[in-house]
Amino acid sequence: MFRKLLNSELNRITPEEFKLRKKVPVTVILDNIRSQHNIGSAFRSCDAFLIEKLLLCGICAVPPTAEIHKSALGAEFSVEWEYFESTVEAVRRLKEEKYVIVSVEQTENATFLQDFSPQEGVKYALIFGNEVRGVQQEVVNMSDICLEIPQYGTKHSLNVSVSIGVVLWDLFSKML
Repeated sequence: MFRKLLNSELNRITPEEFKLRKKVPVTVILDNIRSQHNIGSAFRSCDAFLIEKLLLCGICAVPPTAEIHKSALGAEFSVEWEYFESTVEAVRRLKEEKYVIVSVEQTENATFLQDFSPQEGVKYALIFGNEVRGVQQEVVNMSDICLEIPQYGTKHSLNVSVSIGVVLWDLFSKML
């Protein structure tokens, strides 16, 4: 028999405690995400998997907005974030900081997610692209790795917020 846990039984930490926790050495970059619900979901997934930072680029809306809050459920207050006018600018800075740049995109010679093994002591920047166009080709060109989530149905893409959750869970579980 199973009983759903009450919120009081989930041992949730406060945003202040979250900020003090050791983070996974991953930064998420949103490349021109138009939906504020997808942006809010990205905040929530970053919170769930102790991601160090979220970079919002280009046309991405930034907190505070009611739409982001609706899906972030307050994670926009716990996850560190920064805005960049261009994704290229964000990637250049992270390259200077010695991040391995990873575009999550369907490309020639992409590595399937299940075949990717993150290396200990390496910082990763994961780029997720626009809902229609994906990651900009210029940004893909700057990447060290391209990861692809294998899919076997009639559709060739997942919603960006779903992709973020899938990839972050996979990396988080491999980095534990």
